[in-house]
Formats: sequence, C-alpha cells, structure tokens
Amino acid sequence: MLFAVAALGQGAPQAARAGAQPQVLAGSYEQTPFTLTRPYVGVLWRDSRPVGKPNRGALIRGTKLPPQGATFFSWDPVRKRSPSPQARRYATDKLIRVVLRVADEYARANPGAPRLAIGDLSKPGGGRFAGAFHASHQNGLDADIYYPRLDRRERSPWNVTDIDLKLAQDLVDRFVRAGATYVFVGPRTPLKGPRGVVMALPRHDNHMHVRLPPG
Repeated sequence: MLFAVAALGQGAPQAARAGAQPQVLAGSYEQTPFTLTRPYVGVLWRDSRPVGKPNRGALIRGTKLPPQGATFFSWDPVRKRSPSPQARRYATDKLIRVVLRVADEYARANPGAPRLAIGDLSKPGGGRFAGAFHASHQNGLDADIYYPRLDRRERSPWNVTDIDLKLAQDLVDRFVRAGATYVFVGPRTPLKGPRGVVMALPRHDNHMHVRLPPG
C-alpha cells in the first residue's frame, strides 16, 4: 500500500502556510494519531517491511526521509555536511513516523533548540553500507541521531564538550517513550535511561543509535 502525503515546504507562500491544516496519519507508535503540526517536505509513505536482523537483513518497500524539514535536517557522516545522500535515508515507515514525531514534539517542548539532526538510516533495499562504517542499519529499524550542540549549530558535535547534555537527555527519554528497543549512547556522555535499553557503546560520543522493534 502506498500513501502520498502532500505537505507544505519551507518555500510555500505565506498565505498557504497560514491556512494549512495538520496532517493526520494513521499507524504511528502507541496506536495514537500521528499529527505533524509544522511545515515540512512531503513523505511518500509506504507499507515497509524489515527482513532479518539489523546486522544481517534487508528492507522491503522502504520509506525515504526528506533531506530536511521545519524540525529536522539530515546529516552525512561521511562528507560531514547536510543534507545526507538519499541512499542513506531509507527506513521502515514506522521508524520514519517515530523520528518525525519525536522531532516535532522535541521542537515544541524546547523553543530555540536546534533542529533534530538525523544521520544514517538504511539503504533503499537495506543490506550493508559500503566500508566498515556500520555493522547494523541493514533492515530499516536503526537511526543515528546526533546530539544537539551547545552553540546551536546544525552539524554534528566534535566532542562531548560540544553537546547540550540537557537537550540530549530529553531526546533519549523521548525515544525510550516511543518504544525503542535500544538507545546506544557514548561512554563519555552522562546520558542515562532504563537498564537494558539505554546502553553505552564505543564510537557513540557524538550521536545516539536508536533501534525499534520489528513489530
């Protein structure tokens, strides 16, 4: 099943923006209506299916994350710039919905915070990324979310001292409430969460790794 959602982009006329109504999409996490209240680039929703495991799997009918929106932007960890190539922005429709909802709620709860920085998701059909950059991200259920910076710049932090830890903890908490199976955080960060869900993992001092269950 294919869902086409037309939403207002950031370049839309002011009059059109003022008359825009929230988009309500069914099937979000916690069985509640998924409402986007801010302008963003439209998403072509697909009935996606993860196959196999995060470290050995595939993605059927992946949904593509837009390069940016009112509450988020994509980040390319290879070239260290935004936006990320579209080939790194595919995931299950469930993961895309959760990430966009968290971005929207986070922005409303934290006025003045930088937009949510979204890194690698999965390839269009899943499978392993080239090189040794990731061991997982193969079936559309993993997302890299970069910690917000103290200086509010929209790019990845270089060191733990660059991170706004209060905002980073807020994001960890939101993804836990959204039903994440795991949220991997950096061992040098003081970020906390439920035992067995939020765990420290090397090479995650500039981003958290969020994983959703397949169901």
